[in-house]
Amino acid sequence: MNIHLHANATTTPKTRQYIQASNQSVPQLADELGVSEDTIRRWKGRDGVADGSHTPHRLQTTLTPAQELVVVELRKTLLLPLDDLLAVTHEFIHPDVSRSGLDRCLRRHGVSNLTALLPQEEGAQKPPHKRFKDYAPGFVHVDVKYLPQMPDEDQRTYLFAAIDRATRWVYVEILKDKSATAASGFFKRLIDHAPFTIRKVLTDNGKEFTDRFCATGERPPTGTHAFDRVCADHHIEHRLTKPRTPQTNGMIERFNGRIADVLRTHRFDSAASLQATLKRFVYLYNYHIPQKNLQHKTPLQTLQEWYAQQPQLFKKSPRNHPGPDN
Repeated sequence: MNIHLHANATTTPKTRQYIQASNQSVPQLADELGVSEDTIRRWKGRDGVADGSHTPHRLQTTLTPAQELVVVELRKTLLLPLDDLLAVTHEFIHPDVSRSGLDRCLRRHGVSNLTALLPQEEGAQKPPHKRFKDYAPGFVHVDVKYLPQMPDEDQRTYLFAAIDRATRWVYVEILKDKSATAASGFFKRLIDHAPFTIRKVLTDNGKEFTDRFCATGERPPTGTHAFDRVCADHHIEHRLTKPRTPQTNGMIERFNGRIADVLRTHRFDSAASLQATLKRFVYLYNYHIPQKNLQHKTPLQTLQEWYAQQPQLFKKSPRNHPGPDN
C-alpha cells in the first residue's frame, strides 16, 4: 500500500489509529510516543488517519470579494490590459494589490485572456491596422469632445485634448465653449506646458480650428483664423485631416474613447468632481500606465528616453511631478 505522508509528519497511520483507540490521557500518550500534546489532540479529534489537504482554507488575497467583483467588471467592460488595470486598481480600488495578485484574481474569475473577451463578429474580417509613421516628439494631435452636463452647471462643457504622436503624452483642459478663441487659447497653453517644442499639429476641420469650410463650400485655409495665427507665431505647421475621415486623427480619437469609458463608469455630482476625476486619469495615463505601442513604457518614461538621446527637441527636462491632488 502506498502511504503519502507530509515531509514533517511525526506519526504514521498506525500510530494515529493507536492514538484514536487509546483511553490514556493526552500527556501520557504524548510522553509515550514522543510527540507534542497538540499532535495527540489533533488526531484524537479526527475520524481518519490520512493527512489532510495543505491548501489554505482562505486565499491570501489583498482584494476583498467585493473589490474583486469590481475589478472583474472593469476588465470585462473596459477591456483593459493587465498593466492598465493594475494602475486603475491602485488609484481607485486598492493601493497595495500586486501585479501577480491581480493576475491570479483574473485567472480565478476566468477573465485572464483579454483576446477571448473581445467581441467577435462572425464572418467579419478585421481591417489591417496601419501604423503611424515614426516621428520624434513635437507632432501633436488635437481634438475636442462634449462632456456631460453636471447638476451644478447650466450648460455642457468641452474637453480639449492633445496627444503627442511619438510619446503618447497628453494634455487636457475643460473649457466653456469650443470657439476659435477657446481653441487658440488652449493651444497657447499647450505650447507653454509641453516639455518639448511643438513643430506640427493635426486637427480636424471644425470651425474652432480652421476656416477651410465656409458658406460657399471648401476653400484653402486663409491663414487668418485664430488657431492658424498661433501656429504662425510659433512656427508650427498646421495639418488638417481629410474631410469625413476621423480615422486620420485616430490617435486622439482612441484617447477620447478612454475618456468616454471613464465617464460611463463613474457618477459625478458636480463639475468639480468630474474635473478631479479626469485630472487623476490624465495623471495616471502620463505617469503610471505602460502602453503596448511604447514597448510597455509610460509616456513619461518615453519622454525621458527621448530627452537623454535628443535634448535639443525639448524646452525643459521631463520629470516626475507630484500626484494629481498635490
